[in-house]
Amino acid sequence: MNIGFDAKRALFNRSGLGNYSRSTVQLLSKYYPGNNYYLFSANDSRELFQPSANQFIVETEPGLYSIFPSLWRSWGIHSQVKNQKLDIFHGLSNELPWSIKKTGVKSVVTIHDLIFLRYPEYYPLIDRQIYLQKFRHACRVADKIIATSEATKADIITFFGIDPQKIDVVYQTCNPVFRILLTNDKKELVRKKYNLPDNYILYLGTIEKRKNALTLVKAYLDQKIDTPLVIAGKPTAYLTEIKVFLKQNPAGDKVIFRHDIESVDLPALYQSASVFVYPSVFEGFGIPILEALYSGVPVITSTGSCFTETGGNAAMYCDPYDTAQLRHAIAKVLNEPETAKTMIEKGFVHGKIFDEANVAANLMKVYMNL
Repeated sequence: MNIGFDAKRALFNRSGLGNYSRSTVQLLSKYYPGNNYYLFSANDSRELFQPSANQFIVETEPGLYSIFPSLWRSWGIHSQVKNQKLDIFHGLSNELPWSIKKTGVKSVVTIHDLIFLRYPEYYPLIDRQIYLQKFRHACRVADKIIATSEATKADIITFFGIDPQKIDVVYQTCNPVFRILLTNDKKELVRKKYNLPDNYILYLGTIEKRKNALTLVKAYLDQKIDTPLVIAGKPTAYLTEIKVFLKQNPAGDKVIFRHDIESVDLPALYQSASVFVYPSVFEGFGIPILEALYSGVPVITSTGSCFTETGGNAAMYCDPYDTAQLRHAIAKVLNEPETAKTMIEKGFVHGKIFDEANVAANLMKVYMNL
């Protein structure tokens, strides 16, 4: 087969959608090398993605669309999609070209979440309007929709009225480096690099309101836990709200912030933690939960949304707004070694559902059924 992808995120995005896009292309290329994989991008960049022998980057032709790449991505791309004689075109990040039907090519779109509709207060109005138009159009014109969780599938049905038969749930995987258990010396080097203690409670993710780190901080300080709390991730304006609270609390200096963790150091960051806490209100999949399970760290996360899908029977679940539940869960994991050990063992077993071979096979099944 000839399979095409919208590769804007794969080539230029370092965060979640970029990681998903790169992982999808690489897994399919690895497990199904007999296909040709075409990455459509207005510009060619090899910094984040190096094409292999069966992967080809297709750029916009010189002219108007090279000057206005977003216009090409939405409208002008259809002629080049036809030229490559594709069997499938897959929009990896919630959208499809508005002109995709002109190509006669079967289309697939991955919808990661509809949080902007479920929790509109977290998004500016203009962003919500743009997302609504793009996501709804993609769901309507796609021949098949991939949802990254059952929770996301339910939202697609609820908000867009899509026939459930049109939607397949295909879980994500994460980088297999998280499965490689590191030596104590390697972990110590990373801790020294970022000036971290030997043991700590870890939060990792963008520090934004929806991900709810302030509730974790309140639970942590209420409990007066001795183990330090490390909050790592990209800061937003929400960080100011957390720091204002900490200034009002005499124990606030026990919370450590790190915003500059390099990707290569993330496995060591997880594996040095005593427990990983992810109190997010809502996610489409929750990739940090899987990274923590792969890393052999007990996970505490939220009830509802997709969290029980990603964490399975390995994680401990709390109401994301209930500080009493959260501090009790943290204390239980820290104070009961057998509980922590059991959670880690269950995490390794549950994590097999998301192994890359399974994910690749499920993606290819969607294509073959089309």
